[in-house]
Amino acid sequence: MNQPLELSIAVLLSGGGTTLQNLIDIRAAGDLPVRIVQVISSKENVAGIARARNAGLPIEVVTRKSSSGVEHFSKRIFDRCRSAGAQLVCLAGFLQLLRIPEDFTHRVLNIHPSLLPAFGGKGMYGHHVHEAVLAFGAKVSGCTVHFADNEFDHGPIVSQRAVPVQDDDTPDTLAARVFEQECLAYPEAIRHFAAKRLLVEGIRVRVGHGDFSV
Repeated sequence: MNQPLELSIAVLLSGGGTTLQNLIDIRAAGDLPVRIVQVISSKENVAGIARARNAGLPIEVVTRKSSSGVEHFSKRIFDRCRSAGAQLVCLAGFLQLLRIPEDFTHRVLNIHPSLLPAFGGKGMYGHHVHEAVLAFGAKVSGCTVHFADNEFDHGPIVSQRAVPVQDDDTPDTLAARVFEQECLAYPEAIRHFAAKRLLVEGIRVRVGHGDFSV
């Protein structure tokens, strides 16, 4: 039986790289048909860079402050993704706004630690999200995988996984529960993309069992 072809992906991060590590580990276990051809960090000296190096992955730092503007910043990143042959770009705790070029439309995935459109947007990342969820008194939270567009935490939703919010939750305990679901949701979405099972219809994404490319 023929093995499925590996999807070439680039991973963009800005911090600790826990999502990158999850993808590395699942791929190593044989459960994710991808090849990570490029890792790009928007910050210097973050743990995600060390994780990439430890895994033998090509890493490049592209900072916003070293770019003349968001357009130049985005061009540098996507030029590098093209050069590496990335078929899909995965945002993994990437905290900078991007302008997505036409050839990467619906080829950039993001994961966010809330049930979008709730608790998303500029400044809503990491513990800021979980603190807001608790402050609002929400009873349910979770994570969202979506195709990124030119706005923060916006674009067609691929999948969501929900978790209960407990009365005694802290941002740390809620973050841990949500991250458990992120570790399942993101690889699943990437598998669907690799198998061409995602069809974008306006703001909706249809997940099928066949090949939407034929």
